[in-house]
Amino acid sequence: MPQLLIELFSEEIPARMQAGAARDLERMAAERLKAAGLAYEALTTYAGPRRLTLVVEGLPSATPDRSEEVKGPRTSAPDQALDGFLRKTGLTKDQLTERDGVWFGVLSSTGQATTAIIPDMVDQIVRGFPWPKSMRWGSGPLRWVRPLKRIVALFDGAVVPFEIDGIHSGYTTEGHRFLGSGQPFTVRDFADYRAKLEREFVLLDVADRKLRILDGAKAACAARGLALVDDDGLLDEVAGLAEWPTPILGDMDPQFLDLPPEVVRLSMKVHQKYFAVRDPATHKLAPNFLVVANVEASDGGQALAAGNSRVLSARLNDARFFWDEDLKVGFDVWNDKLKGVTFHAKLGTLHDRVERIAALAREIAPLVGADPDQAEAAARLAKADLASGMVGEFPELQGVMGGYYARAFGHPDAVADAIRDHYKPQGPADTVPTAPLTVAVALADKLDTLVGFFAIDEKPTGSKDPFALRRAALGVIRLVLENNLSLSLNAVLWRQELRAQVSAMRVKLAAPRRASMDDIVDMPPNVLEKLRAELKRLEANVQWLRNDTEDPLLPLENYPDEAGLKVFFADRLKVLLRDQGKRHDLVDAVFALGDDDLVRIVRRVEALDGFLSTDDGANLLAGYKRASNILRAEAKKGDVPTGMVQTGLPGQPEEEVALAFAVGAAGTAVDAALETEDFAAAMTALAGLRGPVDAFFDKVLVNSDVAEERDNRLKLLGQVRDVMGRVADFGQVGG
Repeated sequence: MPQLLIELFSEEIPARMQAGAARDLERMAAERLKAAGLAYEALTTYAGPRRLTLVVEGLPSATPDRSEEVKGPRTSAPDQALDGFLRKTGLTKDQLTERDGVWFGVLSSTGQATTAIIPDMVDQIVRGFPWPKSMRWGSGPLRWVRPLKRIVALFDGAVVPFEIDGIHSGYTTEGHRFLGSGQPFTVRDFADYRAKLEREFVLLDVADRKLRILDGAKAACAARGLALVDDDGLLDEVAGLAEWPTPILGDMDPQFLDLPPEVVRLSMKVHQKYFAVRDPATHKLAPNFLVVANVEASDGGQALAAGNSRVLSARLNDARFFWDEDLKVGFDVWNDKLKGVTFHAKLGTLHDRVERIAALAREIAPLVGADPDQAEAAARLAKADLASGMVGEFPELQGVMGGYYARAFGHPDAVADAIRDHYKPQGPADTVPTAPLTVAVALADKLDTLVGFFAIDEKPTGSKDPFALRRAALGVIRLVLENNLSLSLNAVLWRQELRAQVSAMRVKLAAPRRASMDDIVDMPPNVLEKLRAELKRLEANVQWLRNDTEDPLLPLENYPDEAGLKVFFADRLKVLLRDQGKRHDLVDAVFALGDDDLVRIVRRVEALDGFLSTDDGANLLAGYKRASNILRAEAKKGDVPTGMVQTGLPGQPEEEVALAFAVGAAGTAVDAALETEDFAAAMTALAGLRGPVDAFFDKVLVNSDVAEERDNRLKLLGQVRDVMGRVADFGQVGG
């Protein structure tokens, strides 16, 4: 079947926009072909520095003829309804048929040639393309990321003629700006197009460009006994900068290697798009760099490498200046600057945030095996580098530079490591800190973020999460689980919310004037007094927290329930466990018990998962649901009887007696197992109920006509539900 080839050739497309542009082109073309009724075998898009390409295989030469029955108004409807239907469909009354008191008509359309559809499709795509940024040129209204120069439009080897703002479609394109012949050339189909582009030094597919970069870079490094420092993000970017990428190894001044390696690498990457190079024997950076050129130089790239070396030296001299100047300043000055930096308009300054993090880190420290004094000290230094010159130039180095500066100023290695790594983990692929001091500060940092933004009602909604709270919650969960920390989540959240409320109240009192577009009014004195009284109460509670030194985190029952954040953590835990292949409903079943120890929750979920995967577990779950349904139906009629189950009643079925004794034994065993947190043993105890429950439902009529028998059996089912409910809320379990 015929092939469609479209190329949109322009001036340079920014590398960061190319992957998205390829996806958008694929989506827009697929949508329009589907809307036109054109099926196809394959649709592929390509994006490069100067062109977007679409190739569609297996398109029919025309759309099929179509016939569709449409339903009109009832025959008894007013004439106006029928007239409206006829206008809408273009039919006449004599073309309608009546069926069951309703008018029906048939809309027919003759198939349309594909070549008649393509011009409008391309025009819509070009005019509606969702570039992040676009521009106009000349006098026309057309907008594109950069001036659009040519349009190739071929269907079944022939040009599809059309014009968009003076740009006429054709079969002519261009090769590499410098290495190519310099002359436009014609193409017949996609295979011819791709082959001729490569002869003109253009690699159409970004995968081919990446492969050429990696192969050439590794070969250049290996020739000098060096190794390339992998950087997938940089590879993606430089593959969008060159149509014929040519890696060239250059030399840099070795004196710059006394700078932190992260500074050297980031200077290369951000400013120059260079790859770093390392010594494979020491794994340290080598005094070299690798630049990807868009030309093949006659001298092997020596002059180009030398020029880039001079530019890199200038960049690294800037980095050295920031490093030297920062070492003259230090943490006290930086922390003082944080007092003037707003963290959030409702939560105060970065200095306020540091105070909250430091207090929480001190409380968490004993629970993770860290020294409280060191944890507080590290937390007070953790955000200081945000005011440093180096982090101002390279925000990506926050934390990292703080660690280097801490060592330079003589702080212990553990403190420096905590400052460096307290942002971790920042994503699912990031490593989780294990050093106790780092864990304490990292937990305090993420928990303060979560509590603070929940306190001011800045929660994630749908796909929007501007403050990365989902990532922070997942970071807390991974820190707790991978370090096996027994931590009362509710206690931590409640205590930190008190501090967040104090910060928010201080912000209100520091800005007593409220402005709008129309007027500015002073806050009424009575409102100010109420705020001051509330602040005084909150600060008294925070002072109590400071004095509570013997047991930094009291048991769960001493704190109000932080329901909103607990649900949020439950959702994040479900995501994590689902990725590990576990069922999300089991998380709900365990969370419903009110437990807030994440490690214990996961152990319960794992034990429950194992239990339900057995025949005993699956059948007992069915029995639980049957018992719950009976009890729920009885509750709608009135009170469900509770109390001690009687045995030895006249004519009492032996299955009823057996279940009563089995429930009592299971309850004792379950309680003992839960006391020692042996959740597998608790599940084993429940498994013992499977046989008696099955036998009871098989042989015993619960809704007996004898009231005493009925009440006794309902009490027994209530005890079954109660014993099982001590392990998990089985009502939350699906299946």
